Amino acid sequence: MFKKVLTSTVVIASLLAIQLSTASAAAAPAKQEKKQERKTRLVGPSVGKKVGKAFELYSADDIDGALVLLEDINAKKEYDKAYVNRFIAVMLAMKGDHEKKSIKYLKKAIAPDILNEKDQGESLKLLADLQMQTSQFKDALKNYKRWMDFTGKEDAATYVKMAQAYYSLKQLGKMIAPADKAITLQKAKPSQNPYILKIQSYYERKMYKKAIKVLETVVQIFPEKKQWWIRLGMFYMLAEDYPKALATLDLAYKQGYLEKGSEIKTLANLYASNEIPYQAAIILEKAIASGVVKRDDSSISRLANAWHAADNIDKAAKYYGELAKMTGKAKYYRKQGMLLKQDEQFTKAIVAFKKALGLGSKNVGKIQMALAESYFYLEKYKKAYTAIQKAMKDPKSRSASKGWVSFIKDTAQRKHVKL
Repeated sequence: MFKKVLTSTVVIASLLAIQLSTASAAAAPAKQEKKQERKTRLVGPSVGKKVGKAFELYSADDIDGALVLLEDINAKKEYDKAYVNRFIAVMLAMKGDHEKKSIKYLKKAIAPDILNEKDQGESLKLLADLQMQTSQFKDALKNYKRWMDFTGKEDAATYVKMAQAYYSLKQLGKMIAPADKAITLQKAKPSQNPYILKIQSYYERKMYKKAIKVLETVVQIFPEKKQWWIRLGMFYMLAEDYPKALATLDLAYKQGYLEKGSEIKTLANLYASNEIPYQAAIILEKAIASGVVKRDDSSISRLANAWHAADNIDKAAKYYGELAKMTGKAKYYRKQGMLLKQDEQFTKAIVAFKKALGLGSKNVGKIQMALAESYFYLEKYKKAYTAIQKAMKDPKSRSASKGWVSFIKDTAQRKHVKL
C-alpha cells in the first residue's frame, strides 16, 4: 500500500507531462520563486503517445502490459530517455519486489539532471526510499540530502528515515540531529517515531540520563500511551533512581497502565526496596488473587516476605504455609512455625514444626528448641522437657538450650508436674 500511494503520485505527474507535450508552451507550470529557473521540457509526440498508452494500461491495473510498452520504446533524445527510464522505474516500484531494478532505472533517469523540476525531485526521493528498502543506507542518506538540496524542501518523515538509516549503520550518535529536526518539523499531530529513535540511540550507548530526559518529555506529549510511563520507570531503574522509578510506576499503576504480571512484580519490588513493604504486599496480593500474577512458589514467596517485612505476622505465616504445601520444603514450614510462635499461636506453630521435622529439616536443634518453647507456653511441660533434651543433642542449639532446661524443670516442679 505504501509503495502504491508513493508511486501513484509520480505516475500521475508523468501523465500530466504527457498531456503537456501536446499543449501550448503557455500551459507550462509556473516557475517557483526564489529558485534558479529550470527549463521545462516535454517528451516528443511519438514517445508521448506510447507513454500515454502505457498509462492507460496502468490505469486498468495492467502494470506488466504497461512495462512491455515502456521497455519497447527506443527513445533518441536525452530527455525522452530520462523520462521513459523514470516511468519504468515507477512502474517497477508499483509491482513490488523489483526494487533493485527500479533503482537501476531511476539512476539512469536522474543522472543527466534533465528531468523537469518536480520529476527530478520526486525521483530523488523515490530513489532514496527504495534504497532504504534494500538496505542501501549510505546511498539513501546521500539521496535524501540531494532531494533536500535540490527542492529546498524538508519534512519530518524524511528526517525520521535518515535517523533510521543511521541506526541501521550503527552510527548511533548521528541519529540525534535528524530526529530533533523531525520533532521540530512535526505538525499539530506529533509522531512518536523520532522520540523512539532518540531513546534507542541513548539506550544503546548507555546514556540513560539523556534517554530519561526524552522520556520525561514524551509522557507529557503522549500521556495516554501507557508504554511510555512504563519505559520511563524502567529507565529510572537503569539509572538507579529508585524513588523516581517507584513514583512513575505507581502513577502508571493508578492509571491502570500496569497490566502484565512482570510489571506488577517490578512495582512491588520497588515498594519493598524503598522500605514500603506493606504496599508491596497489598499490590502483589491483589494481583495474585486476580490472576494477573501467577500463583506459583516465586510469587507466594515474594508475598510472604513482603507481609513478614511489614510485620503482619499472621498473613506472612499463612503464605509461608501455602508455600510449604506448594514446594514440600521443610524450610517454609519452619518459617511458618517461627512466625506462629512469635504471634503466640503455639498450637498451630507445633503443627508446622512437626511437618518441618517430618520433611527432614536440617535445623533439628533449632526446631526442637522452638517446640520446647511452644509446649512450655501451652503448659505442656513434659513435652517441652522432651523437646529441649533433643535440642541439647544438637551442637548448634546446645548453648541456647541450656537455660531452658533448668527453666522448664523449675516451672514444672512449681506446678507439681512430673517430667
